[in-house]
Amino acid sequence: MREVRVELGERAYDILIGPGALPASEGRLRAAIGRGRAAIVADEAVWALHRDVVTAVLGDLPIVTVPSGEATKSWSEYARVSEALLAADVGRDGTVIALGGGVTGDLAGFCAGTLRRGCNLIQLPTTLLSQVDSSVGGKTGINSRQGKNLVGVFHQPSLVVIDTALLDTLPDREMRAGYAEVVKYALLGDAPFASWLEAHGGDVLRRAPAALAEAIETSCRAKARIVAEDEREGGRRALLNLGHTFGHAIEAAYGYDGRVLHGEGVAVGMAMAYRYAEAQGICDGAEAERAVALIAGGGLPTTLGELPAEPLTADGLLTAMYQDKKVEGGALTLILPRAVGDSYVAKSVAGDTVRAFLAQELAEA
Repeated sequence: MREVRVELGERAYDILIGPGALPASEGRLRAAIGRGRAAIVADEAVWALHRDVVTAVLGDLPIVTVPSGEATKSWSEYARVSEALLAADVGRDGTVIALGGGVTGDLAGFCAGTLRRGCNLIQLPTTLLSQVDSSVGGKTGINSRQGKNLVGVFHQPSLVVIDTALLDTLPDREMRAGYAEVVKYALLGDAPFASWLEAHGGDVLRRAPAALAEAIETSCRAKARIVAEDEREGGRRALLNLGHTFGHAIEAAYGYDGRVLHGEGVAVGMAMAYRYAEAQGICDGAEAERAVALIAGGGLPTTLGELPAEPLTADGLLTAMYQDKKVEGGALTLILPRAVGDSYVAKSVAGDTVRAFLAQELAEA
């Protein structure tokens, strides 16, 4: 089993990675739970598939199931799950165990971060996207009418267990969506990893155990380094949002109804970031083409025209982009690439320039 340490002083924790990591980690899980009451918050579809292996490891704990899909990250579900955890007597010394993808982890983490002003959290991510990204780093939250992830807290888990065998039941579309976040780590700051993905990305998507574990560990190590440097996203951590400002605006335009998955929105958003950087003379055209090819090679969309039909407008997308958490002083902040493996935080980006770019992207869709 592979291990990655997230170095955060007294809040440091381990990420355990490998096939069968969940049953192999029984002792570590029980130690992380401690003596307080624990309860599981699980995606209902995941619970139906994996309840036997989970209960074999954790025993008969109280279970709160939540619907699959981005719409679950809502005020109503936050209230319902919080009330259920309180009814299960999860105290300040208790533990919330998140079992599912990024939606479940974000919601359960937010509940853990606010329940009795904060209790213990363990992440058991079951999608590729959550295994390489959302389960690590302590970002939790829900969506609002104004945009994605706009309400939440930073609340680090005490342990993350990534059982790659649980990906065997993941639909191929969800697997590709998670792969977008793997590609992100290569594009934002790891050119050798980009070359590795060009050679082995197909093996990752086919769920070849060695390639899959290597991709997940590399991604987790990249995120762990950045989170250790900038836990609350005051600077460098914003790099992890490459493609997300465009991507979140796309998700908002579709109303989080499942037609566009988060990873699909991020895939298009990353390609747009490269094309925008190329148009502004920041990124060489050949580098932009290579990046877009790497994204497309994962079976992911790279243009707005590849998404389901929707009356998107430049003004509508730009308005959604201004709801991004990185907006400062009313000005856009974008993560822009200089090359494959080299990105930076661009502040005070001109809205008119972005609007013109969006109009061009829509015209070519």
